[in-house]
Amino acid sequence: MNTQIHDTDFGTPARVSERMVTLEIDGQQVTVPEGTSLMRAAAEAGTMVPKLCATDSLEPFGSCRLCLVEIDGRRGFPASCTTPAEAGMVVRTQSDKLQSLRKGVMELYISDHPLDCLTCAANGDCELQDMAGVTGLREVRYGLAGANHLDSKKDESNPYFSYDPAKCIVCNRCVRACEETQGTFALTISGRGFESRVSPGQDQPFMESECVSCGACVDACPTATLQEKSVIQFGQPEHSKITTCAYCGVGCGFKAEMKGNQVVRMTPWKDGKANEGHACVKGRFAWGYATHPDRITKPMIRSKITDPWREVSWDEAIGYAASEFKRLQAKYGKDSVGGITSSRCTNEETYLVQKLIRAGFGNNNVDTCARVCHSPTGYGLGQTLGTSAGTQTFKSVEQSDVIMVIGANPTDGHPVFGSRMKKRLREGAKLIVIDPRKIDLVDSPHVQADYHLPLKPGTNVAMVTALAHVIVTEGLLAADFIAERCEEKSFHDWKDFVSKPENSPEATADITGVPAELVRGAARLYATGGNAAIYYGLGVTEHSQGSTMVIGIANLAMATGNVGREGVGVNPLRGQNNVQGSCDMGSFPHELPGYRHISDTTTRQLFEQAWGVTLDPEPGLRIPNMFDAALSGSFMGLYCEGEDIVQSDPNTQHVTAALSAMECIVVQDIFLNETAKYAHVFLPGSSFLEKDGTFTNAERRISRVRQVMKPLAKYADWEVTQLLANALGLKMDYSHPSQIMAEIASLTPSFAGVSYEKIDKLGSVQWPCNDDAPDGTPTMHIDGFVRGKGKFFVTQYVATDEKVNRRFPLILTTGRILSQYNVGAQTRRTDNVAWHAEDILEIHPHDAEERGIKDGDWVGVSSRAGETVLHAKVSERMQPGVVYTTFHFPESGANVITTDNSDWATNCPEYKVTAVQVLPVTQPSEWQQGYQRFNRTQLELLEQAGSPEGKA
Repeated sequence: MNTQIHDTDFGTPARVSERMVTLEIDGQQVTVPEGTSLMRAAAEAGTMVPKLCATDSLEPFGSCRLCLVEIDGRRGFPASCTTPAEAGMVVRTQSDKLQSLRKGVMELYISDHPLDCLTCAANGDCELQDMAGVTGLREVRYGLAGANHLDSKKDESNPYFSYDPAKCIVCNRCVRACEETQGTFALTISGRGFESRVSPGQDQPFMESECVSCGACVDACPTATLQEKSVIQFGQPEHSKITTCAYCGVGCGFKAEMKGNQVVRMTPWKDGKANEGHACVKGRFAWGYATHPDRITKPMIRSKITDPWREVSWDEAIGYAASEFKRLQAKYGKDSVGGITSSRCTNEETYLVQKLIRAGFGNNNVDTCARVCHSPTGYGLGQTLGTSAGTQTFKSVEQSDVIMVIGANPTDGHPVFGSRMKKRLREGAKLIVIDPRKIDLVDSPHVQADYHLPLKPGTNVAMVTALAHVIVTEGLLAADFIAERCEEKSFHDWKDFVSKPENSPEATADITGVPAELVRGAARLYATGGNAAIYYGLGVTEHSQGSTMVIGIANLAMATGNVGREGVGVNPLRGQNNVQGSCDMGSFPHELPGYRHISDTTTRQLFEQAWGVTLDPEPGLRIPNMFDAALSGSFMGLYCEGEDIVQSDPNTQHVTAALSAMECIVVQDIFLNETAKYAHVFLPGSSFLEKDGTFTNAERRISRVRQVMKPLAKYADWEVTQLLANALGLKMDYSHPSQIMAEIASLTPSFAGVSYEKIDKLGSVQWPCNDDAPDGTPTMHIDGFVRGKGKFFVTQYVATDEKVNRRFPLILTTGRILSQYNVGAQTRRTDNVAWHAEDILEIHPHDAEERGIKDGDWVGVSSRAGETVLHAKVSERMQPGVVYTTFHFPESGANVITTDNSDWATNCPEYKVTAVQVLPVTQPSEWQQGYQRFNRTQLELLEQAGSPEGKA
């Protein structure tokens, strides 16, 4: 019998065993695993027991008293959601007595509920209405003359949902969702008895409480107590399509719920493997940017960036762009143009862009934003393990005993995974955090780190080598694993290196700033605490030794045998929705799709035969090389799809100087972003709601993106690239992205078994997916590493060139915040600005007092590269000598002050280590004033482009 029920109309299963029991429900024999709730067992028999407090996503609670049943030989009427099935039970879910009890319970609920069902926003989607019908309730004897809560004041403080306590039935589902699913514990039940009501915090408005607006409470609410304001505005949706979130690298599955062509709400998909029905404030609510008035929906061209934009037809825009690229190559040579792919676009769109550049431009001058975030991951994991991606599923953390988080802030950057991790920590897993900043995981009301190693920015490699020193010198190695799975010589070379006294925690304490006893304790816990998993982020990769640090992490995992099974592994937390996919699709100048080097003759010939062209065997220019070449006069044209290099790349003034030197920049995007202000051709892009395709998340999970509305600018991004390719003479005639995926699969071994049909059938697929793994590969390196034997590398610490001195005595590091995403182009055009409307500088109280800085003051932040001005936030989260900011708002100029130092192997910028001075100021920086003037000019030139019809 199938015991895996997916229907959402009954309670979550209790923790069940493999032992099966048989019982009788309403005269029918049912066999279920021991421990299954009677409510769930009844569902197996085809009977849905009435309920209000039960839901498939929460633990059984038994408070609503609707799901009562009768059991032969037992007194009373137990709740079916909390009563486990036992062998030989005889259960009745329907009887006159049960009907009378349920009807009486519903009558009490309705007696304290507004009688506005016809006008209620939840009409047609309200479990209270449904259960009134199921129990046969038609009249309420008690009326509304007695005590009630109907005058309770609404809380409209949250921009995305309304809270109407008059409609609350105190079922506790929202409170339990906040606790069990999200792990924020922002909601509680205040008062007792008749005065019991749901309360955010200490009877605060939602926006003043600890609520993170993930929407779990809204999803759980069975009435209209918690209701999306979009549903109140547009009405109940009538149909839905399953798609994938276009924000971070978690890759949550969503149902886009619609009324006609109008998206009404986005609800997390319960069968989404990455999120299992959970969401965050961005994916759940911040989708309105897709139809924001700032959308550019008409192509535009201009000869110089000082000229007004001119709206043109698609034919003219594509023709002009193609002719300009041809002109530049005729004048400056074949290598004078190139392109940048997007980590926000689909796999299929990224594949086409790199194909256009290699086969249409005839060079390998293609790069992607992964260059500035996770390129060291590709290099480091490729060298040690043999594949450029994480090893596990997100669900794997549920089997971790020790979790090490290095240079990542999951609760802000990857909040759905952060919630899953916190749940495991509340269950007893141990936590090690290695981060200069006291992130939420270090010390929050319900999760505390066992070890926090607050190292100095830039000293990661010294730290990871010190951890390895403890593991080696104290005999904590997984000797059998190493002997069987790893290269012997590389291991002994590594072991000899890390064993040296100069690599001990005591010797490196002055470098890292972390006491030796903390390092030793963390190393012992990681090596001996059971299943140990490492999760890391940009605080690992965005350093001058980013690649070395990734290698050091892989060394640790191999040395302790923490690879190749559930609950362990090396797990990079990817920042953008498709940064993994953009790398997989061949977006680096030296690699074709599937991470195969362009110089490999056999691989290159495979693509040449498929594409009908001869490919250049030499790697092309990386993004930093493109900038340098532009300033030297040899790189003159750029095709930039879905990427904002002016805001996202380091040393902004260097970037804008390079763009100003180019003769033709073609930007394809949904908004006139900072890079587009330097463009000569603007090709309107499409949001994730307007296209079909796939994204690949940080687990290597390939998920479908499905079009839910027509492209506002007529074409999806893949169609625009195809038009440009054909204008350049490179024939492309795809009619649907599924055909592009078929081509990818035919040319890329790790994608050989991937198809839309398979993804539709399985929900998602994790590569490698081929004849050896027809349904994909959730866990990598189970029996052996992709490269064969795992390889250790020596990780010699080399101090960054970016050093503090009397002029620049502080270190600036950067990161993200929960409500905003990347450069903010999407989230800034939503109500998420209610939480975070500007980038601020966090500074330790000691450093603030020394400089006469108070909370909220304007401060000038100057570095060797530039200067900007931000508001200060005095914060104990920082350690003395370190300051922190985000980069979500272009006017903040965060990357004006970051330098062009970069990783030795990949040129990934060293965003995390910039020597700065911070002093009080009274006006914006010179750069900010210039930015404001330039921005006003560009907006004026845009306004001259045409009538308001140029915008959505």
